[in-house]
Amino acid sequence: MSKTFTVDAFHRGAFHVMQPKGGGHRSGVDAMLLAALVADDKPIHVADLGAGAGAAGLAVGSRLPSARIDLIERSPLMADYARRSLELPENALLKDRVHVIEADVTLTGKPRIAAGLLDEIYDHVIMNPPFNDASDRKTPDALKADAHAMTENLFETWIRTAGAIMKPGGQLSLIARPQSVAEIIQACGKRFGGLEITLLHPRPDESATRLLLTAIKGSRARLTFRAPLVVHGPDGHAFAPFVDDLNNGRAAYSRLSPRRSPSQASR
Repeated sequence: MSKTFTVDAFHRGAFHVMQPKGGGHRSGVDAMLLAALVADDKPIHVADLGAGAGAAGLAVGSRLPSARIDLIERSPLMADYARRSLELPENALLKDRVHVIEADVTLTGKPRIAAGLLDEIYDHVIMNPPFNDASDRKTPDALKADAHAMTENLFETWIRTAGAIMKPGGQLSLIARPQSVAEIIQACGKRFGGLEITLLHPRPDESATRLLLTAIKGSRARLTFRAPLVVHGPDGHAFAPFVDDLNNGRAAYSRLSPRRSPSQASR
């Protein structure tokens, strides 16, 4: 009987992720670039919303040895893959710092708290939410469709939860399609300020296909569009050197403006 999963190495073998084979969401470069947005030299508590098998959260933990990570995933099957990933011998150094919470990130109020998503406990919240439009080509795989399909008010509900579970002055980080920029900015609203947005271009002469965003809870700083990142050179599929460092956990993509203390963020 053939395997229904693969075990994939990330950060050049620093950690491994067990993922469904041919179904569900399979993590790759997007997850690694999302993880690179967390740049903090202090002990931190990080929530990975919609974590899937846990690649992005594990990448944060792999690069930052003092970080504690909660992988928050609604799908019982994908949450099980995350738990099985933590049991891999290659992840022995991460196991005690990473936990799986099986919960729907769109919950609010008492149901959210009862599911384990407590108020104001995280320093960082990261997310790679589903971003396929309803008009995109459908996949026959139900698990993959659920992981990829954008629902109405998705960014509003996910960012609302991020704001509720994050400490004042905490950092939101996400990766999405550029077409969603207006929805994301609107969802951040008065919850988050100091938005820094970077467009990712596959090659120098190609349009952006992703955006990276960081924002600070309670900040009143203005929006900044950063210089774009080009993922590949003009020829071939090799990563540009800095993107390769981000993808393999050798570098972080730090904010231009440092995070402020909670007291400063609320001013």
